[in-house]
Amino acid sequence: MPLTVDACAAQHQGDRKEQQDRIAILPHVRQRGVALAVVADGMGGHTGGALAAEQVIHTAKTCLEHFSPSEQSPLRMLEDSMLEAHAMIKASRFMNEKDPHSTAVMLLLQSRQATWAHCGDSRVYRFHDGKPVFRSVDHSYVEHLIANGRITPEEALTHPNRNVLITSLGGKDEPKFDFGGAGDLADGDAFLLCSDGLWAYFEDEEMGAIIAENSARRASAILIEEARKRAAGGGEVTLVSMAPNSEVGGLRTALWSWLSPLTMMQATSGWLSPIMARSLMSPPPRPATPFVYSKIFAGA
Repeated sequence: MPLTVDACAAQHQGDRKEQQDRIAILPHVRQRGVALAVVADGMGGHTGGALAAEQVIHTAKTCLEHFSPSEQSPLRMLEDSMLEAHAMIKASRFMNEKDPHSTAVMLLLQSRQATWAHCGDSRVYRFHDGKPVFRSVDHSYVEHLIANGRITPEEALTHPNRNVLITSLGGKDEPKFDFGGAGDLADGDAFLLCSDGLWAYFEDEEMGAIIAENSARRASAILIEEARKRAAGGGEVTLVSMAPNSEVGGLRTALWSWLSPLTMMQATSGWLSPIMARSLMSPPPRPATPFVYSKIFAGA
């Protein structure tokens, strides 16, 4: 039976003056059944964070366009995307006199296979039937303390240095990446990519249950709204949810952005444009209807 993916990308600017997160769900332009999801969180403590996050999306898009599954491994493609983004962000310091940094998490889907990579504290989760199966480990100071038994995961949520990262894209040192993968994806599997503006307010089991009981679009709406309530309106929230489903053919993708005021992005040439994740050289997207679905490819 064909495997399909119900996917959604969503974000909320919160009370920030500038949205520094960027997201994208990118179908391969030539390879049927290949798509890349990306979340990049521009570093809030550094000027130029939005530019850094945009560069992550732009570089990922370019690397995906040149990706050939028969000639390059998924891990190599993801590593190249991270390294090139890191190099470009570092180079931009000399051009714009800013100090840009970004986290990044990427998930590459190929039929029944998923491969992911992350740098920083933007996370990838895998669930099956609502139960947590995997969560990436943040490259953060508090995760280091947890690993050494000095604090508990609960204490990390309120630790004064919980936002301190030990690596990022665009920093002076070479960034650290972690990779993972899963084969034989099946109905009931789901992936969530998100920034700390979401995961900081939920238990893993709670997010899994919400994703399992709702469509990708509805689950994203619930997670965003609940995160906003728990954060008392503060901070940015960015996520991509993807759930394989054997009942419907194709990959359906909903992309929208909760901003102030509400702003939506449009579909062009039959493909959905990523929300707030345009290429640095592309024109800004036009407003569109509140929710957009597009059948991108038929899985096998």
